[in-house]
Amino acid sequence: MDSDKNFMFKKILIANRGEIACRVIRACRDMNILTVAVYSAADRDALHVRMADEAYFIGAPPSNESYLRGEKIIEVAKKSGAEAIHPGYGFLSENADFVRKVTAENLVFIGPSPDAMDAMGGKISARKIAIEANVPIVPGTTEPLETYEEAQRIAAQVGYPIMLKAAAGGGGKGMRFVPSAEDLKSAYENSKSEALASFSNDEVYIEKAVVRPRHIEIQVFSDKHGNHVHLGERECSIQRRHQKVVEECPSPINSKELRAAMGMSAIKVARAVNYVGAGTVEFLVSDETREFYFLEMNTRLQVEHPVTELVTGIDLVREQIRVAFGEKLSFTQDEIKWETHAIECRVYAEDPENNFLPSPGKITRLRVPQGNGVRDDGGVYEGAEVSIYYDPMISKLAVFGKNRAEAIDRLRRALREYEVGGIKRTLPFIREIVEDEEFIAGNLDTGFITGFNERRKAKKVDETMRDLAIIAAALANGGKQKTLNEVNKTEQNASRWAMAGRMAAHQNRI
Repeated sequence: MDSDKNFMFKKILIANRGEIACRVIRACRDMNILTVAVYSAADRDALHVRMADEAYFIGAPPSNESYLRGEKIIEVAKKSGAEAIHPGYGFLSENADFVRKVTAENLVFIGPSPDAMDAMGGKISARKIAIEANVPIVPGTTEPLETYEEAQRIAAQVGYPIMLKAAAGGGGKGMRFVPSAEDLKSAYENSKSEALASFSNDEVYIEKAVVRPRHIEIQVFSDKHGNHVHLGERECSIQRRHQKVVEECPSPINSKELRAAMGMSAIKVARAVNYVGAGTVEFLVSDETREFYFLEMNTRLQVEHPVTELVTGIDLVREQIRVAFGEKLSFTQDEIKWETHAIECRVYAEDPENNFLPSPGKITRLRVPQGNGVRDDGGVYEGAEVSIYYDPMISKLAVFGKNRAEAIDRLRRALREYEVGGIKRTLPFIREIVEDEEFIAGNLDTGFITGFNERRKAKKVDETMRDLAIIAAALANGGKQKTLNEVNKTEQNASRWAMAGRMAAHQNRI
């Protein structure tokens, strides 16, 4: 029997797919709750379909014909006898209209109220709420820009560099970095165009660009009894195209004072909208001054929630289900500790050597790392197909240790063990990141990947020059290989040796 004596949910529908659907199913199993999966034609043999107690077909592969069909999902929930719907993340997880339809059918939505979603769903309205709650925000506008001329005037007041951001969405869509006035016009037009295409809303606003910022988010949890708790921070600065790649808990900054201040600010935001359930308040933090600024609130579970679970020992999905039923939080603020360290990396079916293009296809081999301190939240199996229709995530690999150094060692080992065959995957790229000296030192900011790629290129150039120097040294010595120490002495003249090597190689046709 479940330890929550008063718990009454018997069956929950998971309105999602992939690894997050599998994650929710496992939490329900722990609580002796039956699960209902939904699936598209592309997901007939998906892992979440195999794991659930029941599964129902809901449409064609495109999301708007299946996983975004709110009415169909509600129909399945009622048909199956499910009492509640867990949305996971993505798809309908932050759709306030869907939540209203769910509750109108006397079903429970496992998440915040539609009013809270509406309040925090628009970035401009969220900024206004943060200001009213006395939470610091990045300097900028609190209303959408009406004209390019207005953008010019406000950008000059705020001071370059600035960021143009879409008011209606995230994920980097409609976002443009504007270093100077000369770049504003094209950035403004492109930002509005992309915002309209992505969110059917071309409203954009201005924020001051924080130089070398860290992206740090705070996990909050609230119940229906007015209790609000934060579970500390996650460092999410390692991003590619504004999408997170590696996340940590706690941040390498690991400052109790900063955590407490950001945590209280996050709780202020949650209180301001009468929040219920799991939510994440995102901040930019100046790496130089440690000043922090509110960015937005995500009114759902985050992809990177496992690192918080590993450090705090709290099952966030289980807690979501309890709170949705009406239970009080099972923990207090004083009970939350941050005495260990966890790191997560996202494993995608993408080709790092070809601009990270998706790599759909059959997984012919899958060897998932195991052992002490390793967790892999996956949504595939050997022989499964990575579809062209959805996000190509294979899994989220997370590790923890007694400190950051141990967690890094464990992550290196786990990445060496991880094998995925038949498709391209981001594992080689991540393996290089965890060996990077700046990563190891914890010197992170949102431009980390750019700097990392520059270091990769420089390293490859150095290795090429060294190889050419060895060839040149051997040829210059009458075909006899010089010793490594002798070659090392010549490395300060690598360019000259390389040129000699190329000429000698050509002459000797080697």
